[in-house]
Order: sequence, then structure tokens, then C-alpha cells
Amino acid sequence: MQPLTVSLVQGATRWHDAPANRDYYGALVRRARGSDLFVLPETLLSGFSNDTGASADTMDGEGVAWMRALAAEVDAVICGSLAIREDGIVYNRLLWMRPDGTFEQYDKRHLFRMAGEHTRYGGGNQRLVVELKGWRILPQVCYDLRFPVWLRNRRLASAAGGMDYDLAIFVANWPAPRRQPWRTLLRARAIENLACVIGVNRVGVDGNDLPYAGDSAVIDPVGEPLVECGALEQVATLTLDPAPLLAHRERFPAWMDADSFTLDPG
Repeated sequence: MQPLTVSLVQGATRWHDAPANRDYYGALVRRARGSDLFVLPETLLSGFSNDTGASADTMDGEGVAWMRALAAEVDAVICGSLAIREDGIVYNRLLWMRPDGTFEQYDKRHLFRMAGEHTRYGGGNQRLVVELKGWRILPQVCYDLRFPVWLRNRRLASAAGGMDYDLAIFVANWPAPRRQPWRTLLRARAIENLACVIGVNRVGVDGNDLPYAGDSAVIDPVGEPLVECGALEQVATLTLDPAPLLAHRERFPAWMDADSFTLDPG
């Protein structure tokens, strides 16, 4: 594992205006050129919308092409989710876009029924773990944060540090009225999984008049914030050092007492 430089891109997503969002987020990313990884919010080209006819793109559409071009331009991985239509189903799809144009994808597993997301979107059933500079990274989307069984870090002898993942990333559109659960759960997921956690949320007000408080953060494995953003547009950059993470796992090996289980997503 090597030091990993990450930029949290906390922006005010424009409602149902993909061209404006491409220009807007592209400019924010270019401002922090030099990072290994840029993490952007959930549904970053549309806002969190159940109007899938207006918001959904396709895998060969302009949104994915833009992410590919931007990753190549800044020579870094770009991570964020888009509303993607595929075979007649719309997915809230996180893309892990590498600078060479290759990518991985993760379809949001847990759909936010309180806003009707489960009636308009298809859910995924496969966790994704990717690797960057020796870090094993679990990318997730918003409401997934509330489900610790799905996120449970497990012992994996073949991985660096002996764990399934070292860093969990949550891209989100998490409204301000629920900001306390967002802040609390980011810390809980870090502590219980002996991992670093990054959460990137949006700011501003969306087309449903929902306000967003940002609160994007980087949390260390004992639950302490390394970076905390406020409620305004911000690009925060830091370099994660693997040494404290590995040292914590060595001196506090709670994973040795964890329960074994098999996960069946159904």
C-alpha cells in the first residue's frame, strides 16, 4: 500500500441539467489536478430524481464519455454515480473510471423507498472491491451506508492487511434534515470495519426543494475525522497514509473475534 491522494468534490448539482453539471464538476476537478482519485456525489449529472425519463443516460451516452475524457485529462480515477438506463431498467450506477478509459461499475444495492427510488430503479446485488495504489476500496452509494451487514469487512488473508477492504467510499445525495445520521454512520462504519471511510455529499437545494448540508468527510479507522467539509461548495484534498491503518489493525485486531457468515443478497 502506498500513500493515496484523494480529492472530495462537494458541489451543488444542477437539477436535470447534465451539460451544466459536466461543465461545473469538470471545473471543480481540474482545480485539484494532481490527485490519484476524485470522489464526486451521487447522481452528479441530474440530481437525485425519480423522473428517470428526464435524468437517465445510457452507457454509450454523453455522461460516461465525459467521465472517461475527464479521467484521462487529469490522469486520475473519477468516482461518482449516474442514472443509467440499460435493457429497459434504470440503475443508480456508480462508475469507477480509470484514466486509461477502463472502468468498473456498482449498481446501488439499497434503494431509498421513502422517496420511491425502489419503484423507479433496479437494484444491484454484487459488491465491488477495486484496487488503487495497493488500497482495496469498496465504493457504495448513499442509502447503502445504513446497512452494516452488506458493508461488513471480512478477513481475507490474500489482501494487504488481511482485510477485504481498506477504504469504503460513499457517494451521496443525503438531505440536511438527516445530517446527524450521515455523520454518525460514516464514523460507525469506519470503527466497526477497521477501515478508513470517505463520504462525499452534495450541497445546495434540489428540484424537490430539499436542502443539502454537505458534511463530506474522511474518517480514520477509530472514527476520528481527518477532513470535514461544511455546507458550501468545496474541493478538499488529502493524502491517506496506510501506516496508521495497518498499525491500528495490528494493535486492535477485533476482526479476529468477528462472526463468520455468508451473505446472500437475494
